[in-house]
Amino acid sequence: MESIREIFKIGNGPSSSHTIGPKKAAQDFLSKITDEDFIKVTLYGSLALTGKGHLTDYIIDQTLKEFPHSIIFDKATKTEHPNTMICESFKQGNLKLHTIYVSIGGGSIVIAGEAPTVPQTVYPHSTFSEIKDYCVANDINLSEYVYRFEGERIRKYLDKVYHTMQEAIDRGLSTEGKLPGVLNIERKAKRMFIDGKSKRNRLCAFAYAVSEENACGGTIVCAPTCGASGVLPAVLRYSLETLNPAYDKVLEGLAVAGLIGNLVKTNASISGAEAGCQAEVGTACAMAAAYYSHINGLGIGSIEQATEVALEHHLGMTCDPIMGYVQIPCIERNAVAAMRAVDAYELATLLDPTDEKITLDMVCETMLQTGRDITSIYRETSQGGLANYYKFKD
Repeated sequence: MESIREIFKIGNGPSSSHTIGPKKAAQDFLSKITDEDFIKVTLYGSLALTGKGHLTDYIIDQTLKEFPHSIIFDKATKTEHPNTMICESFKQGNLKLHTIYVSIGGGSIVIAGEAPTVPQTVYPHSTFSEIKDYCVANDINLSEYVYRFEGERIRKYLDKVYHTMQEAIDRGLSTEGKLPGVLNIERKAKRMFIDGKSKRNRLCAFAYAVSEENACGGTIVCAPTCGASGVLPAVLRYSLETLNPAYDKVLEGLAVAGLIGNLVKTNASISGAEAGCQAEVGTACAMAAAYYSHINGLGIGSIEQATEVALEHHLGMTCDPIMGYVQIPCIERNAVAAMRAVDAYELATLLDPTDEKITLDMVCETMLQTGRDITSIYRETSQGGLANYYKFKD
């Protein structure tokens, strides 16, 4: 299993699969051309159907701005993966290079015909069951497991993750105005924070703050994706206000959260286009539940219960962004998931980890199969659900 750095990518919103991934693809293709005079980019599947709202064309335009190019949205052609992008270069009208890219989620890409760039294997285990057995046998907790295999250098990266999350919240809480796009949505985080009468109100404000920053293309931490980037930072800031944990403990909690996200990515999916929003916000909720459970001193068995509760009760959640924008229902959904993460911890404190019937590994397997069973209109295409029934008013 790869490093948790791959879960905590830092970049610009609003979508890891629709902006960060296509930007990498465009950069890679640009590096390969020689004397060509034109580039054509064709977007398929979810990239075509929701690319406008996700700013896919904008990020490609910015990446290729010094080179003549065109961007085609092909909404009809079916491809094997829903996030497929084809780049072609021409010299005096003659095709010179044709490359197929797939944005697989979390900002990662795969290039057809090339050996995938596989991140270095860091962990010898790939399921929670294996990790739990190892930790019990070696008398260590989950954060110690992460540090054992990642080394002390991961602390420096987690420190960067922590500060990036905090900065996104602070920007979101201090900014007013409208989100970009035609939906004409007012930013709400600042007002929610000021008007909030309880710490739980503030938890929601924190989630809105990061999600609104993401929607505006601000710098955020994928946790595990841009669209779900508000959940973990909100619970982290909430823990600072309610528990006042030591800084080292906070970094430990982030390590545990990253480990859970890594397991879901390895055994299921973190891509909304592949498995619906259960893969994005559901995973984020499980990561946040793991963070909060560790911060509160729960053991491995109870942390597993909190994470499987968080993920299990997102099973079947569709990804149906209205008009392709990562705004409705995405921003509100981040706030709900942040509250659910805390609730999952609370429930885990009432349960007996020795009497578990449903494991995290089982829920991961279920989530992947459920995602495959969900029809494509509910997997980040804006063709079903709220995206279908919402009637836009200018």
